[in-house]
Amino acid sequence: MPAAHLTAPSIDPEEVAYFERLAHRWWDTEGPFWPLHRLNAFRVDYIRERLAAAMGRDADLERPFEGLRVLDIGCGGGILSESLARLGAQVTGIEITEKNVRVAAMHAQWSGLEIEYRLATADQLVREGAQFDAVLNMEVIEHVEHLPAFLADCAQLARPGGVMFVASINRTLAALILAIVGAEYILRWLPRGTHHFRKLVRPAQVLDPLSERFALLHKTGVRMNPFTRSFAFTRWMGVNYMLLLKRHAT
Repeated sequence: MPAAHLTAPSIDPEEVAYFERLAHRWWDTEGPFWPLHRLNAFRVDYIRERLAAAMGRDADLERPFEGLRVLDIGCGGGILSESLARLGAQVTGIEITEKNVRVAAMHAQWSGLEIEYRLATADQLVREGAQFDAVLNMEVIEHVEHLPAFLADCAQLARPGGVMFVASINRTLAALILAIVGAEYILRWLPRGTHHFRKLVRPAQVLDPLSERFALLHKTGVRMNPFTRSFAFTRWMGVNYMLLLKRHAT
């Protein structure tokens, strides 16, 4: 019997099938998702600092996000969800493939973490009236169809005064060369076919549709050192970038 997965206008069936085939490798730190594990440690530090500042929390506390409701969209095997749960957040992770949900839930149980994982889409949560203090939209938007509708749903899920993090790959020639040709075909840091140039998203494609309801709190580029396999911030957003937006209180 084929694995279950959801369908919605924003879901690309080819993307679903691709990540479904890799589901069992999510927690293999030396497997195809090793760059994501390296990136996760880097972006968790960023989220910790910026979310704490936005919410008036002390980032140096062991569990600075105690009581905050956080949504991890496209949570995959739960790598980011678990990191935020360890910082005290009440995490809900949503995915569109059943295999990923099973992998994430099983690993959370092994880790002794209480995380709600759901086979659900953003628009489904909108219809349920769900809202969160923070919405994590990390390395997701470059895999969806109908981006404006997807962003509109994500915007609804952040409560007034809440925040949304967005991380993605810019749609530039540099990104094509470095993030796709370099990372997937030359260095083979990622499986071929992980990203498609036509679906890469410029920061303006995120910021413009959300400008009436959100204020941009922070933006940064992200670069990777191919020799040390480490990540660092950069002012240049021509390849990878992260955005932090805060929804207006009214």
